[in-house]
Amino acid sequence: MDVALLFFGKDPLTKTNKSPTVWLDDTTKDLVMQGWIADDATRTECEKTGNIPDHETVIRIPARMVPILREVCDAAERTQLRGDD
Repeated sequence: MDVALLFFGKDPLTKTNKSPTVWLDDTTKDLVMQGWIADDATRTECEKTGNIPDHETVIRIPARMVPILREVCDAAERTQLRGDD
């Protein structure tokens, strides 16, 4: 399966270039995110609204990345409104 990911940005305060990152899947228009694994307290709080399946996890994306998230969400929405597949 070929995946075409469009890079949108990394945590602007990264020093190692290995930090939270956001992409847009050009085919499905899904958001793809790399983030910090949530701590146990965060997972426990998230599980209050439902089980987290074994094939999923909870990640943290820093608030300073909100502008990048807006940009990738807008791009995904624009392509869906155009009917791009």
